[in-house]
Amino acid sequence: MTFYSASLSELANRVRGGLIVSVQAPLGSPIRHPYVIASMAEACLNNGAVGVRLESPEHISAVRQRCPKALIVGLWKQTFANSDVYITPGWHEVRSVWAAGADIVALDATDRIRPDGDSLDILMRRIQQELAIPVMADVDSLNSGLKASDLGCAWVGTTLYGYTKQTDSFHPPAWELLPLLRAELRSDVLLICEGGISSSTDAARALREGADAVVVGTSITGIDLQVSNYRSVIDNELVKNNNNLGY
Repeated sequence: MTFYSASLSELANRVRGGLIVSVQAPLGSPIRHPYVIASMAEACLNNGAVGVRLESPEHISAVRQRCPKALIVGLWKQTFANSDVYITPGWHEVRSVWAAGADIVALDATDRIRPDGDSLDILMRRIQQELAIPVMADVDSLNSGLKASDLGCAWVGTTLYGYTKQTDSFHPPAWELLPLLRAELRSDVLLICEGGISSSTDAARALREGADAVVVGTSITGIDLQVSNYRSVIDNELVKNNNNLGY
């Protein structure tokens, strides 16, 4: 059996207490290639990740072909001038991500206006009626998480905590949000901690705070950003040293 055909309970049993690695790369990066993404995903799975989170139908399809039994959380980032919603914003993106081979489709479940003008309610109703597939809600707050659960989302993730206008004064990880969501979500809704997890210590804390599973991206697979950050810190240190020496 592939996880592409797994039931919700089977997905939940596989994910609980586990690590999902987000294997993505920014536009323009040389590692943003289906073969490279699939190789990185396979390496993560071979070393204990229970699943991978992938962006774009092309990358989902590549990993599904290379790792047919992989548990894949799929999304598609698309930007529009009339909306701040970019994670699987509409019906076209949902259908494409599912058709590419995702086990669960992740989408923006905040209360922001979607590009096509449809509400989350309308999109979820269409998903349930025409596809009947599991959905992961990427949320920013307690209210958006509870609403997503009420609309039928099987997983709720803290992905957008700190990344919306309502929450831009907060910084991930969502330590304040996790216990609030855990206290009010139904027990059959999986709570996923995503965003700002930069160490194994953080991942363990997320589980203690109530998460069923943890998604880690940049600190494992974000080669471009990680190298850039190291270079920036080193350059700043060199400047300070030169200033101290009077250069």
